[in-house]
Amino acid sequence: MAQDLILALDQGTTSTRAILFDREGRALAEASRPLRQDYPHDGWVEHDAEEIYAACVAVMREVVEASGRAEDIAAIGVTNQRETVVVWDRQTGRPIHPAIVWQDRRTADVCAKLKAEGREARVAEVTGLLLDPYFSATKIAWLLDHVPGARARAEAGELLCGTMDCWVIWRLTGGAVHATDATNASRTLLFDIGAQDWSDEMLALFNVPAALLPKVLDCVDDYGVLDHEVLERPVPIRGVAGDQQAALMGQGCVSPGLMKATYGTGCFMLINTGEEKCVSRSRLLTTVAARVNGKTTYALEGSIFVAGAAIQWLGEGLGVTGGPRGAEALARAAKSDHGVVVVPAFTGLGAPWWDAGARGAIFGLTRDAGLPEIAAATYDACALQSRDLIEAMRADAPGAFGEAAQLRIDGGMSRSAWFSQRLADLTGVSVRRSSYQETTALGAALFAGVGAGVYASVEEAAEVSPAAETLKPTLEAHEREAAYARWLDAVPRVRS
Repeated sequence: MAQDLILALDQGTTSTRAILFDREGRALAEASRPLRQDYPHDGWVEHDAEEIYAACVAVMREVVEASGRAEDIAAIGVTNQRETVVVWDRQTGRPIHPAIVWQDRRTADVCAKLKAEGREARVAEVTGLLLDPYFSATKIAWLLDHVPGARARAEAGELLCGTMDCWVIWRLTGGAVHATDATNASRTLLFDIGAQDWSDEMLALFNVPAALLPKVLDCVDDYGVLDHEVLERPVPIRGVAGDQQAALMGQGCVSPGLMKATYGTGCFMLINTGEEKCVSRSRLLTTVAARVNGKTTYALEGSIFVAGAAIQWLGEGLGVTGGPRGAEALARAAKSDHGVVVVPAFTGLGAPWWDAGARGAIFGLTRDAGLPEIAAATYDACALQSRDLIEAMRADAPGAFGEAAQLRIDGGMSRSAWFSQRLADLTGVSVRRSSYQETTALGAALFAGVGAGVYASVEEAAEVSPAAETLKPTLEAHEREAAYARWLDAVPRVRS
């Protein structure tokens, strides 16, 4: 049989997954392992990098064994939780400290100091990002300054660092390849997204030695071959992208104006702006959408800190039973004119507000409002936060944001047809609901498929995007605008 299968390795925040896809994008076999998160101090989040690597090997072996088609695998595609970073010994391969996860806030004071010094505008100009502990640079500097002897060893070239794609690839290739891709590099605060190279200016600002850093390759590129011990044959790694950029590919968003949102614990929304590097005036992030054959395409990105987590709160915090289905059934029973607004700023507000000190609140309660109305307002909050991002994108990228804008969605909340319709109603744009949820893994597989010659181009690969249902807004415009006005009145009341 032809070598036309692609193995996707999806190293996420809460699990590590492998999926074997055929050329048509059908999943043939799948395996996953949960990932433990450690919280050594308030606001700190860590992962065991060795545990991550062991899980990567285990799930790939399980999938290959289950499929019985090891010889038909053309290539491997890797996608990963972005911004999470690890530093390791170049000789022994041992991490010098647990990986610091993207959610970690231990370097908030460093970011605040740099903001106070007026550095953020220049940082945004070079990297497309804001000064926030979310990104990798301050995490790397913290490791060098808090692990005894680490800074001196880094400057002597004895240590290496990287995001989780880089770490996993280095281990899978037996230490032969120290490389990342442009999408992951663009999330570090160290990468000049215009020049497409590490920035000496940012390395100096964050005090990170260049000797630590990996080579930056395209999303479709040669990342070496698996060490023989992994799968007992030298399968090549031919595609890499950070998780949200991989999902953008998996949703077929390869042309300017196409946008997607993934509704998981939080929500990440990206719009492809093509070769134009849009400068955001709305405090969105400018990031690399993909780099293929040396050509860079960009995206604007907005993040919602709390999406599906708000639905979990209905059960864990307010005692709503039956999980997401129970919460949805309760929300659907709410009075249509209840006027309740929930702002689920449990861990602050994401884009475009970027207010880590904001906290959640419920507004508009009356004597006849109860759990159904609070549940409905919680679902609506996810849609109204999406409206915030859409309005910001419309302002920042009018050239990419066309009249017939469509939001392609995936993730756990998109499984609900009712929420998906509500999303269309409250944002005022049509919603394309994917029939397949693992679009992140699919995107990594598609990039690798291009690299292995399974597809002739990214455009051909994007045609593999899964079937979807399109939902158009049905709510009257005045009702939609009234709901958004109530939201915009409530948000300033929870700001820090």
